[in-house]
Amino acid sequence: MTELRNYRPVHGGGAESEIPHVLIVGGGYLGMYTARELEKKLGVGEARITIVDPNAYMTYQPFLPETAAGSISPRNVVVPLRKVLKRTKVLNGRVIRIDHANRTVDFEPNEGRTRQIGYDLIVMAAGAISRTLPIPGLAEWGIGIKTVQEAAYLRNHVLEQLSIADSTDDPALRRKALNFVFVGGGFAGAEAVAELEDLARDATRMYSSIGIDDLHFYLIEAADTILPEVGPDVGQKSLNQLRRRNIDVRLSTLLESAVNQHIKLSDGTEFDAGTLVWTAGVKPSPVVQASDLPLGPKGHLDTSEYLTINGADGAFAGGDNAQVPDLNKPGSFYPPNAQNAVRQAPILAGNVIATLRGKPLRAYRHKNLGAVAGLGLQKGAAQLFGKIKLTGRLAWWAHRSYHLYAVPTFNRKLRVLADWALGFLLRRDFAALPEMSEPHQPFEEASRPQVHNGQLLRRAS
Repeated sequence: MTELRNYRPVHGGGAESEIPHVLIVGGGYLGMYTARELEKKLGVGEARITIVDPNAYMTYQPFLPETAAGSISPRNVVVPLRKVLKRTKVLNGRVIRIDHANRTVDFEPNEGRTRQIGYDLIVMAAGAISRTLPIPGLAEWGIGIKTVQEAAYLRNHVLEQLSIADSTDDPALRRKALNFVFVGGGFAGAEAVAELEDLARDATRMYSSIGIDDLHFYLIEAADTILPEVGPDVGQKSLNQLRRRNIDVRLSTLLESAVNQHIKLSDGTEFDAGTLVWTAGVKPSPVVQASDLPLGPKGHLDTSEYLTINGADGAFAGGDNAQVPDLNKPGSFYPPNAQNAVRQAPILAGNVIATLRGKPLRAYRHKNLGAVAGLGLQKGAAQLFGKIKLTGRLAWWAHRSYHLYAVPTFNRKLRVLADWALGFLLRRDFAALPEMSEPHQPFEEASRPQVHNGQLLRRAS
């Protein structure tokens, strides 16, 4: 443990500004739960708390693959920040620059002018974004699965591709629509390809012209294994499980081009694909670079075992935008997963309070409990406590049990449980709403002049 000097607010001028201001950048799991812990443990008037995020909700990202498959409603994987946080000021927008030397940030609201906000203590919980590469065509045709919008879009898109294939008499267009490419064999990629293949496989019952063998799902991975988080044995069993489902897993293979939806792989394979999902890694939020806070070698915030940022008094970090040293494995860092975010929040909040009160800080120490992955309905992979290795239905139950425990708020737990219960009792819902991604299009079409036989038609009044 370490002892910090007694804290003194750096901002003066007015009664409110005499109260220390804690600014939390990011309203994801870590940011929301840190604010919630601060609300519980700080006395009234002991500190002001502000949280900044573009969204008015936090997203429980481990459920996004199931959201893409339709097993969980998109509304039920998000938690409204203002409903959970009663004493915290929620600002919707982005922090675009951090000047920690002067304890200020530039805040750009979703609507309106950029303004400066002062703080006394800052918590960096900005999370991560997809890490893309300069691959031709990737930015134009690829999509990630980091947000609830992307997950909902993918479900509608995959079902729309089946409708396109069923409705066309063009063999090339049909093959393109039924080719689905996923790049990245970690948790996000393996779970996404498995869940969406499961959805498409079930949906073929609705289409007389499409059989299971017409579907072509590809999982492209640069390394020589998938799901490294669950260990080599379970990873290999998961690989075999996917291949038995005719998912074409290409190991030690790179995506080289996706121009005009024409896929080129490093092993020489070429084909057209109507779907390209990119899950090949993440990088810290851009705001991390737009700051004077110390960074580690991979661009993450250089964080101590106390979840403080090294060399920056009054600055804390955790989650995806930080590299937190693993005290159980000297020289390594904790993986940025939900399991660590769950456990970092109370430690981080406690250390913020300890700093305000001039008390010793507590180090973050966590022994990995294992890893769980869902690979479609009643299919999964899990390694628990370093010894128990599961695949299939038992692993799927372990996956759902853990994440039901971890998803925030009792309200959301019940809603997720209700979605699962309905999915167990009723057949999967295949209603697709691809038009939701272009809600203004029908109005634009209705507003265009109507022409018939070269004559402009007068609209009915």
